[in-house]
Amino acid sequence: MILRTAGKEIKILLKQFPVIVLLGPRQVGKTTLVAELVPEIEKDAVWFDLEKPSDYDKMNNAELVLGNLRDKCVIIDEIQLRPELFSLLRPLVDAKREPCRFIILGSAKPSIVKGVSESHAGRAAYHQLMPFSLPEVQKKISMEKHHFVGGFPDSALAGSDNASKKWLDNFIRSYTEIDLQKLGIGASPVMSRRLWEMLAWQNGNLVNYSALGNSLGISYNTVKGYVDYFESAFLISRLLPFHNNIKKRLVKSPKIYINDTGILHRLLRIQDFYQLQGSPMMGASWEAYVLAQVRASLPSDIDLYFYRTHAGAEVDLVFTKGLKPIATAEIKYSLSPEITKGMLSVIDDLKTSDNFVIIPSQDDDYPIKKNIVGCGLSIFLEKYLPEL
Repeated sequence: MILRTAGKEIKILLKQFPVIVLLGPRQVGKTTLVAELVPEIEKDAVWFDLEKPSDYDKMNNAELVLGNLRDKCVIIDEIQLRPELFSLLRPLVDAKREPCRFIILGSAKPSIVKGVSESHAGRAAYHQLMPFSLPEVQKKISMEKHHFVGGFPDSALAGSDNASKKWLDNFIRSYTEIDLQKLGIGASPVMSRRLWEMLAWQNGNLVNYSALGNSLGISYNTVKGYVDYFESAFLISRLLPFHNNIKKRLVKSPKIYINDTGILHRLLRIQDFYQLQGSPMMGASWEAYVLAQVRASLPSDIDLYFYRTHAGAEVDLVFTKGLKPIATAEIKYSLSPEITKGMLSVIDDLKTSDNFVIIPSQDDDYPIKKNIVGCGLSIFLEKYLPEL
């Protein structure tokens, strides 16, 4: 069993908020994590799995069923299958407002689920569970394997590379043929698969909705809406550009990333790590992997952006507190990276004193230039990121 770092935060939230909403893609380990926490809850727990027909049908009388469980901790799994329950939780919580009334598990952001408009401000705490991060698994598997097969538990801990690939292939098929359809994406399974593959080829680049729409034969607004569904199902993410200088012409389009590199490599049909190393997608893959690991360990008061000017100066990551840049990081798949004039220009623009080049090593940590440190990913996550 691999301990999830999210467990510590959720334990704290359970003692403070009436409703805990744990979100993340399917098969990421939400149910397993909550099952591990249940023995530590100071009240009896009642579990409803809405993928079970019997539990789903019980919610036909949800007000009566849940109202009779006011002294319990009620766990509702896959709540996006009964979105009307979001509205019911507010009066139930207000009737008896105490911590740990409900633990809600969902595989989509509530904003994308049709019919969800109820606010739970002050009543609910939200937490997104990501696939296994490098710090969680580095005692079990190598960074190279984690990078290639991704962080979904059934892929990362599969007995062989072939078993991992089969699981990932079935995960992709299930999402395109079933799960995205249940969320109401509006695209056919074939189009959903094609779009996902096209986004994989654009991984790490500025998203171009018009080009995607032209390739798929659909409008700009339609393809943007489909991409919103992919993001709300936690399959992709968009990294926004940082703007702080109105005198400079800055790129305003977001970058797009496949969240899990195991899925990325299956969508790209890359068969093993050796093939990946010789692929022109290696740099973009490493960038997506580093971004995912940084996000998994990012302090809650820090936001992430990228920075790029039309003149070509750019840096992969900008760390900010509020609107103030506090650090930058360039992501390079090289053990001897060169510092570009563009990065130096960005550092001069943003006036950051902490700047990093993140490389694919285990233990490198050395100064490159004044205020620029080269370091392996693990060292950045464990030593430098917590100090920002």
